[in-house]
Amino acid sequence: MVTLTLLDPQNKAPIRQWLFTTTQQINVGRSSDNHVVLSDILVSRYHLELHLLNSSETALIWQLNSLGSNGTFVDGRLTNQAELKHDTIIQLGLTGPILRFQLQLPYQVQPQPTSTPSQSQACQHVGNPAGNLFCVHCGQPLQVLQTIGSYQVLRVLGIGGMGTTFLVKPKENTGLQPQLQVLKEMNADMESIPKAQELFKREARMLRSLSHPGIPDLYDFFTENAKQYLVMELIHGQDLQRWVNQRGPLPAAQALRWMIQACDILDYIHRHDPPIIHRDLKPGNILVRNRDNQVFIIDFGAVKEASLVPGTRIAVEGYSAPEQGLGRPTIQSDLYGLGATLLFLLTGQSPMDFYKNLGHGYRIELADILSVPTQVKPVIERVTHPRPDHRFEGAQALKQVLQDCLPLI
Repeated sequence: MVTLTLLDPQNKAPIRQWLFTTTQQINVGRSSDNHVVLSDILVSRYHLELHLLNSSETALIWQLNSLGSNGTFVDGRLTNQAELKHDTIIQLGLTGPILRFQLQLPYQVQPQPTSTPSQSQACQHVGNPAGNLFCVHCGQPLQVLQTIGSYQVLRVLGIGGMGTTFLVKPKENTGLQPQLQVLKEMNADMESIPKAQELFKREARMLRSLSHPGIPDLYDFFTENAKQYLVMELIHGQDLQRWVNQRGPLPAAQALRWMIQACDILDYIHRHDPPIIHRDLKPGNILVRNRDNQVFIIDFGAVKEASLVPGTRIAVEGYSAPEQGLGRPTIQSDLYGLGATLLFLLTGQSPMDFYKNLGHGYRIELADILSVPTQVKPVIERVTHPRPDHRFEGAQALKQVLQDCLPLI
């Protein structure tokens, strides 16, 4: 018997469940003729197949074959084919839907707890709802993937170009910090690159110097087995890239309110001494917390202290200002990224779709774009101007203009 459970991407709570008692093949994809249909932009029409390879009185062996163009991750690892174990986590695409694969022989009888386990009797963790991180009886983690330093790794949260993030629990909880935290590990292919090492350390140094309600707190920075690790505050929310991909473009008023909050965070880091430039403002690096709609800016791995000395060239197509490609970012470069992000929130399209050659070079032009309110068009066009001195003076000036637009839309 196989159970597939669709999990919430943030808190991993069950959203929907499919039970298969006699099936020997399970198809998952966006097309309506799959056994499990997932309507998500990152899911291919026929994304993956699960096959029963072998069955016996003591074991069932299932294999996953990935068919999707955006890839499939099994327990955090990109794979084309994998043998599945009980409680395997499957993610369709890097940031797509998450499924929990659970396996049980049809004739197995699960023991029920007769009493609360004592210290002399190890808890068997039975009777826990699917998706639970901790046992409802003893309060301990139901599954620890590995231990890194003084942290128990509970699951993989995401894999980026420089680092992999994990959901972790400190082995010893002093009560001074939350029970669940985020651990970021530098990827193996980055360890031998001196610049990558420098950027990872710079992120830790910058986070230690910052204290703002819109920036996750840094709890720890350490090295183990020649690998570097950051431990940060866990934000229960969703990044704006995934938000729009799953729900579509935002109402203009909501998009403006969130970008106004982001302006406050940018104003804080830009007023730092010396000023700090994020350099990687894009929808995927802006989170909105579920409980109160508080905006957070994350991933300070590309931050740079403002100076006249050219630095590393860090650019993301559509969201990075031209001067970043030359290694000369300014605080106006972050404003450019925020303006391009606002355009994505309103349209659901990449900013690259709106570049036109106006006779004196390419730039964003929105005259015929109906999904962007008339009052907001000149703001986006100004803040994404190719020349920094044609943009706004700073984040507070941009915030004021966005606030002035709110009553008009």
